[in-house]
Amino acid sequence: MPLIFSRYAPAPVLVGLGAFLSCLCIALGGLSAQPAAGQPAGPVVLTVEGVGDGPMHFDLAMLKALPHRSFTTHTIWTSGEQRFEGVLLRDFLDRIGVERGELVVRAANDYSIAIPISDATDPGPIIAYARNGAPMSLRDKGPLWLVYPYDADPAWRTEVVYSRSIWQLDHMTIAPEGASQ
Repeated sequence: MPLIFSRYAPAPVLVGLGAFLSCLCIALGGLSAQPAAGQPAGPVVLTVEGVGDGPMHFDLAMLKALPHRSFTTHTIWTSGEQRFEGVLLRDFLDRIGVERGELVVRAANDYSIAIPISDATDPGPIIAYARNGAPMSLRDKGPLWLVYPYDADPAWRTEVVYSRSIWQLDHMTIAPEGASQ
């Protein structure tokens, strides 16, 4: 029976179409970029925009529930070797469904920088939530610090990479490539 969209359409056709559209809306409404861990129960430490229907919010427990990575490296901001633990940036972006574009990251002090998604490699930078086995306070460059394994590759010891090593990280926006220029 053909669908006729007019006020003269048979009632069963309209009811069937309504039921179909209701199911479709429910199914699509269930699609979300929000991680399976749910909504934050504690203070939000990271907000991500540009993915899904609205901002995604992460507390520390949600980040710690993701696969973690750690490495030891020297930084130009600290003395001696430092051990960082956190979420590999590549794993985080995979988890929220980001494959291309660029990250515009911002710190609590409003410092911001654009980072190409191509920086998210394995091995590569992590969103660190611990340094030397302890959480980082805001005063101590935390609670999140995007850290590269500087000692692992000379390519990560450049002014460009250092400028992308944002501490007090609290916000990410996923933008199309070149949008920040």
